[in-house]
Amino acid sequence: MLTSPPDLHELARTIKTWGAELGFADVRIADVDLAHAEAGLQAWLDAGCHGEMDYMASHGMKRARPSELVPGTVRAIVARMDYLPMSRGDDWRGEEHARQLEPGAAVVSVYARGRDYHKVLRNRLQQLAERVKAAVGELGYRVFTDSAPVMELPLAEKAGLGWRGKHTLLLSRTAGSTFFIGEILVDLALPVDPPTGAHCGACQACIEVCPTQAILGPGRLDARRCISYLTIELKGAIPEDLRPLIGNRIYGCDDCQLACPWNKFAQRASLPDFDERNGLGAAGMVELFGWEEEEFNRRMEGSPIRRIGHERWLRNLAVGLGNAAASADLKGDAAIVAALQARAGHPSSLVREHVAWALGRHGVSLDTLEA
Repeated sequence: MLTSPPDLHELARTIKTWGAELGFADVRIADVDLAHAEAGLQAWLDAGCHGEMDYMASHGMKRARPSELVPGTVRAIVARMDYLPMSRGDDWRGEEHARQLEPGAAVVSVYARGRDYHKVLRNRLQQLAERVKAAVGELGYRVFTDSAPVMELPLAEKAGLGWRGKHTLLLSRTAGSTFFIGEILVDLALPVDPPTGAHCGACQACIEVCPTQAILGPGRLDARRCISYLTIELKGAIPEDLRPLIGNRIYGCDDCQLACPWNKFAQRASLPDFDERNGLGAAGMVELFGWEEEEFNRRMEGSPIRRIGHERWLRNLAVGLGNAAASADLKGDAAIVAALQARAGHPSSLVREHVAWALGRHGVSLDTLEA
């Protein structure tokens, strides 16, 4: 245990050591003045780019003012945890690209194939906070990981964990973007780390590759067009004009990360929590579409996917199965058509709508079925 009052510089170094012991790849410290981010946040909200994510606007500018969210806060301990499964090889991006070209394959974002990162990071951050509290005695703190109205990426950028790429994700020169971040807001005036500069240069790869053109320009994302938003956050029907652009991506989208040159430096996870479960790295859409709600809930226990629920799971898969018709080999495929027909009378109007659309892509109408 450190002496009290602690040497804050020594404590900061010790916190980083503890973070490494808990599985974090990097831990840094920032002040919590995010006034520079307020205008951009307000403009983004005013333009409606947050779509149905009302929580993005419900707290107003408090999202950019951590000291209002947690009174007394003066610093943020920001931690990075890599999630690329340990089993993935150096050509993991090529493997993901190849999978997208298999029209019957179910493509799930890499981060979501393992355990729910909220639980993993929150638990580890809580342990880190408790170590700090044990060292200093009284400590006001609160732990976050994508779970409260905090502008996490500007905090991480300020702490020097990386810079905001043109796709708006955080990028690291030594780790690309395949990592999660979490924070501990504290009332302890620890020494801060310097930010790093941006290193995207003239590269436009992420902007050019986006299937739905959701990246309007450097650092400008319209979530309403983003496949991750459409398959995860959107609760209602996916706009018809965007459905064909989703392809076989049934939960999230990694395209901008796969295109980013910095992800040749992506680091493997240090924890087994992010290893693929339930065969989600190799499953077919017909197989997953056959899961009833009980099986979905059982298999997705502890997964971030479970939070969208079975209804939206079927909605997403129906779109993917409809898009399989773009392949000459799978248009009208008997197994796909049979799987969709089995859900044509589903109790949910949301599922029925997307199933009908998908069957139409395969040249099968509901009138034909009813006849």
